[in-house]
Amino acid sequence: MAIEFIGFAATQETSESGPATPTATRNGGSPQPVAGHAPGPVVQPDYVREVARVHEASGFDRVLVAHSSASPDGFTVADQVLTHTQGLGVLLAHRPGFVAPTLAARKFATLDAFHPGRVALHVITGGDDADQARDGDFTDKPTRYRRTDDFLDVVRKEWTATEPFDHDGEFYQVKGGFSAVRPAAPIPVYFGGASADAIRVGGKHADVYAFWGEPLAGIAERIREVRAAAAPYGRNPRFSVSLRPIPAATETEAWERAREILRLTNERFGELRKAFNIDHSEQRGSQRLLEYAAQGEVHDKRLWTAIAKTTGAAGNSTALVGSYEQVAESLLDYVSLGVTTLLIRGFSPLADARDYGNLIDLVRSGAARDARTTPAALEDPVVRA
Repeated sequence: MAIEFIGFAATQETSESGPATPTATRNGGSPQPVAGHAPGPVVQPDYVREVARVHEASGFDRVLVAHSSASPDGFTVADQVLTHTQGLGVLLAHRPGFVAPTLAARKFATLDAFHPGRVALHVITGGDDADQARDGDFTDKPTRYRRTDDFLDVVRKEWTATEPFDHDGEFYQVKGGFSAVRPAAPIPVYFGGASADAIRVGGKHADVYAFWGEPLAGIAERIREVRAAAAPYGRNPRFSVSLRPIPAATETEAWERAREILRLTNERFGELRKAFNIDHSEQRGSQRLLEYAAQGEVHDKRLWTAIAKTTGAAGNSTALVGSYEQVAESLLDYVSLGVTTLLIRGFSPLADARDYGNLIDLVRSGAARDARTTPAALEDPVVRA
């Protein structure tokens, strides 16, 4: 059974946990810093190259290039990641509504033409009205999801049509659409969102449906919901879970590091939320994480919700805390539910990406062991839909 691992590539070293502080390594080497906000410009080309190469060396399949209203251009960042690695792929986040779907489709197809088979589209419809408004979009969430549905219909036509096509949708009208550049194989579409609208649209379009790190029962529930939404379209999506592992040589050391990360996050993140008006209360995914955090700090074996509570569940914010073997075991628990993609990133992005090679090896060897004793292994998640 093949497990897809996705990391995270930003243009500078930054983390919720703030200023650097030493933490022990697994093998007793020199202390590594918990990441803080790196000095210097927002776009640091040397850092982008290093973080990409470290992810490739650690065994990641892709890195996420995220998006917000303040982010550097993702297409440029993705091209840098792809150019400076040999086989590492990118999961490039894109928010419908700001670039015409025909043009967006050609941008993705062009990137794929230079780096065949290494590009995937992560659709983020946008759950934060304030962040949408910063780019001049004042539509409400239900409207945005209808627009995303229409957007993806056009994108797939632009990718696949061998003759000019017309499209007459609620948001987009195209007359004689055609692209001279088309991906040789379908570009995978990843999709996220926890609302009913998200599940409806994602069920129709997603090749991979992405969840934040909820307890196992919550992920099982959401997999059932998405599968039911996808069934009328004859689709069988794969599933991804995003988590923030905090492993160490021993469970005690891991919890010491986790408490230090929490302390630093408490010091720093309140200022960030105030400065940047960060508010994820409108997002159903964030609401779910906060509901779990209110129920308890630790769920299942070692799913830790304290960072989610502190940050207001601002994105991927639940952690797995324990020894390397324990964290690998918990990741495999998600795999046992039908999850085939694991998006993992640390609170010290570069150092953790390097260190996660140990974790990836443990998970992959455990998945291979389980496959030998399980009659029906999961479909290879890296094969394009």
